Amino acid sequence: MRKKRNFGSTMFTLLFLAIIGGVVYLYNSVMFERDKPVIKIENSGFWNLRAPIVVSIDDTSGLLSYKVTLISGNESFVLSDEQFALPQANQHLELKTPQRAYALKNSEVKIVVEANDASKWNFLAGNSAKKEITLSIDKRRPYVSAISASYRIIKGGSAVVVFKAEDDNMKEFYIETNFGKRFKPQPFYKEGYYISLIAWPVTQERFSAHIIAEDLAGNIAKASVPVIPYNKRYKLSHINLSDNFINGKVSELAYSYGVEDGADAVERFKYVNEKMRHDNEAVIHDLTSVVNDTMVRNFPIKKMYPLKNAAVVANFGDHRIYSYKGTEISEAYHLGLDLASNAMSEIRSQNPAIVTYAQENGIYGNMPVLYHGLGLYTIYGHCSTMLVKEGDSLRSDVAVAKTGRSGYAMGDHLHFGVLVQGVEVRPQEWMDSDWIRKSITDPMREARKLINQR
Repeated sequence: MRKKRNFGSTMFTLLFLAIIGGVVYLYNSVMFERDKPVIKIENSGFWNLRAPIVVSIDDTSGLLSYKVTLISGNESFVLSDEQFALPQANQHLELKTPQRAYALKNSEVKIVVEANDASKWNFLAGNSAKKEITLSIDKRRPYVSAISASYRIIKGGSAVVVFKAEDDNMKEFYIETNFGKRFKPQPFYKEGYYISLIAWPVTQERFSAHIIAEDLAGNIAKASVPVIPYNKRYKLSHINLSDNFINGKVSELAYSYGVEDGADAVERFKYVNEKMRHDNEAVIHDLTSVVNDTMVRNFPIKKMYPLKNAAVVANFGDHRIYSYKGTEISEAYHLGLDLASNAMSEIRSQNPAIVTYAQENGIYGNMPVLYHGLGLYTIYGHCSTMLVKEGDSLRSDVAVAKTGRSGYAMGDHLHFGVLVQGVEVRPQEWMDSDWIRKSITDPMREARKLINQR
């Protein structure tokens, strides 16, 4: 009898454990998952009725159905309604507004999303989720209008534009060129008005620009920047490289920055002229792309002449094609103005500035970078000594550094660069007080006059 009781007790225990195990298995299986579908509706709180409603529905066990409804007052519109025979993967929906919904008069609409998954939880009914949002209707585009601008922009050069932009629900505005560069404006003079320097890179054959404004509802407005492009030609140089040249400063730089011993002449030159140049210019572009949001009322920039009694030894915009033993191997654009005077001559800035960088930068050697406001930067390459440090606030006519031959320099000189929001531009323009007056100061004065008349 005792054996039968023990056998029965054992069987009962095993059955109980099996039931518990089955319950635990089902409780933790995907088939019986308990998480509701996750519904996301991309929105800013505003809608123009034209942009699609973007909805994503995610669930572990798969979806069996979903429904998206637009409700306005007593009217409702089903944007999408799906029932699936088999569980479906996560859904990403871009739903267009029905044509008849464009006539809605209400200032708000509600978007309701309902979803059911394929789980066997909830007595086989699965998990359900519902999400709704309210959107304010805004069908009006932002207002944008150019107020004043430079008369023309030269290839490789700069210009200024002042414009008005306003919208109750403004999201962003900027100036965009035909080659995809965006320039960030700053507030100008009075509320609702903005200003930006713009630039035409020497590597781009054409130039056009538009002021673009977008509001939170997705309405977009554009206005042309009224500057006349002038396609200046720049020098094209074919340079034959000698072994003596490559085995000198080029190899010195290549080896000091990681090129292995035994690399051939072409590898060494291409490393310096392409890899190092690219990396060093990326540092410059990042540094000089920063623009703040402070109000601009005036921009009293003076002409720049960083090196007294200097001779020009290389021009901005030169396109150089390099050949070795009769074969073209590399190319580069010279994106600054090379000036030479006496060895270790003093370099001075004629304009107030903030020192944003004062370090060594590869082929540019010791290189201070100054910020003059309105997205305008100057760089000073190949210096022997830097007389400023990062964070310094400089007055006018201050010594910045001394010329030298650090970096990729064959002799003592200054590589003087000017950049507008990360784009290298012609230093000659900013060294010409007449150009500054006609192209920068006068358009700003005209803009203030027109704004005061409004």
